[in-house]
Amino acid sequence: MAKLELLQGTLDLLVLRVLNAGPMHGFGIAQKIHLLSADALRVEEGSLYPALYRMERKGWIEAEWGVSENNRRAKFYALTKVGRKQLAAEQATWERLTAAVGQVLAKADEA
Repeated sequence: MAKLELLQGTLDLLVLRVLNAGPMHGFGIAQKIHLLSADALRVEEGSLYPALYRMERKGWIEAEWGVSENNRRAKFYALTKVGRKQLAAEQATWERLTAAVGQVLAKADEA
């Protein structure tokens, strides 16, 4: 199956949503998105880590070093209070967008 390209801004929403379940290291975030999308989305390190850094700078997430399930040192990211508000706003925007696109796709031939 061909991989889907993420729309601009979508990665932030997916990362925030995954971190809503609890702290996770970068590789775990990428794996969870991959698994939850049923293999349709694959987040590359070159996209994920700049996004994590950007979200950390904005105060949406915070990071601290810990030990992974493989007994390796890893940076774990967690959602902040500001990040939870951002997640709610981005999720609402995404739902409005997908509903609007769905309406156009469903009704384009009616007019």
